Order: sequence, then structure tokens, then C-alpha cells
Amino acid sequence: MNSLKTTMLMALLMALMVALGGIFAGHTGMTVMLIIALGMNFFSYWFSDRMVLSMYNAQEIDRSSAPELYGLVEKLAGRAGLPMPRVYIINEDAPNAFATGRNPSNAAVAVTTGLMRALDYNEISGVLGHELAHVKHRDILISTIAATMATVISYAASIAQWAAIFGSGRSSDDDNNGGIIGLIATAIIAPIAAALIQMAISRSREYSADEGGAEICGNPNYLAAALEKIEYYAVHGAPLPEATPATAHMCIINPLTGRDISFKSLFSTHPDTQERIARLREQAQRMNIR
Repeated sequence: MNSLKTTMLMALLMALMVALGGIFAGHTGMTVMLIIALGMNFFSYWFSDRMVLSMYNAQEIDRSSAPELYGLVEKLAGRAGLPMPRVYIINEDAPNAFATGRNPSNAAVAVTTGLMRALDYNEISGVLGHELAHVKHRDILISTIAATMATVISYAASIAQWAAIFGSGRSSDDDNNGGIIGLIATAIIAPIAAALIQMAISRSREYSADEGGAEICGNPNYLAAALEKIEYYAVHGAPLPEATPATAHMCIINPLTGRDISFKSLFSTHPDTQERIARLREQAQRMNIR
């Protein structure tokens, strides 16, 4: 199912870019944008994980630089039957974490320094278990590609908006209609970008990663306690400066929760945190864990 969604994402990005090329430059524009779209799809598959890690200024660590964190990831990855992922630290106060990469053999997990300070060892194991569950379920490729594609589409919408302002069109005959076309293109592309992320990152995936992560760390209560703390800091604490609507869906808790953002509901890819916690408590009861 995730492979099908990834293919749909790539095809949709290509169709949107080709359509934009047609609007502003006719058949020539369509051809040019088709070539660009093919290049973006290639880039998204092979390099989007590096781009996302770079956006968050993540620094890779090893056993010598952060032995406790590296060792915990190694232990949990072994328990999950996964190859050892690369491990990154993001130097930010806001507690959060995400996983990225195109497959389990090329995966990476990243945590903030704020998460390492705010959570205890067991709670961190719950968070890492959740992220490794995403890796195991092969969720991370579509998450990473969705982030890249949403950024590209937002950029295209911005171009359309400027074209509308300056009345750009395919010919002089279109001068009076250029602004209208640009505005229409922007109005269409923005909600499509939101729908794209929502399609790719369904709420059920988070529930599934919670359940799988609880099994990997061994105690659902660890993750439940972690989610409670991370949610509190997301609402009341310092924001994650690098977070954008295009990448927020990758984090274990939406880092934009505490911000007043237009159209925020369109990017609501995370289930209600209290519902997630309740499900984890029920899972603990089924496992006879108190």
C-alpha cells in the first residue's frame, strides 16, 4: 500500500508541475516542467532524507559521541529486527523526534536535545520505538517524499501568486486574464498540497506506529508518558524553529501545535494526542502491564 501511495505522490507532483508549465508557457512549458518533474522525482527518492535532515540542522552521532543514545537505538533496532539506522541529534530545546530514509537499510532517526533533557530513559525508548516502527512499516519513504513534494508545490504556488500580481500570461492577449489564471492556480495548488500530505500521512499510520513502538520498547506506558510530555512542551514551550507545515507530519508530535497558523487544520496529520495516550494505556492493560 505504501509503495502505491509513493507512486501516486510522484505522479501527482509531475501532473501539477506539467499543468503549471502549460498554464504559463503552453506546450513548451509543459515539456520543460515534465523534465523538471522527472528530475525532482529522482531527487526525492534518493536525496530527500538528506534535505530534511539538513533543514533541521541535524548532526550525526556515533557510539563515541553519544554512547547512551546510540546504544539505546542499537538495542531497540535489534529487538525490532532492523538494520542499525543512522542516528542524529538536533540542537533545539523543543522535545521532538522523527525518522527518515527510503528503506530500512537506509534509515535515520533524529531526536532533539530538548527531548533528551525532558524525557527519562524509558520515555526516550518509547519515542525511539515509535520511530523504528515507522521504519519497520516502511512509512518513512512516503513521509520524506511528501515533505519534499509539499515544499516544491508551495514554491510553485508562490510563483503563480507573483505571476498573478504582475499579470504574467502566455501572450499579450492573455494580459487581462493572467492575474485571474495565477490566482486560480494558487487557489487550487494550496489545498492540493494539503490534501497530498493528508493522503500520504494518514492518522492510522500514527496509531500503528504507536502500537508497534510500544511492542519494540516493551511497555506502552513509556510511550504514553513521552507523548504527554512532548505535547505539553509543543503547546506551552519553545517552538521547533525549523518546523514547517511541509515537514511537521514527520515528527512524533506536530511541532506546530502551539502556533497560530492559517490552514493549520488542513495539515492535521496527527491524531489527537489524548486519544493516542488512551490507546496506549489500553494496550498496556492487554499486555498485563501496570
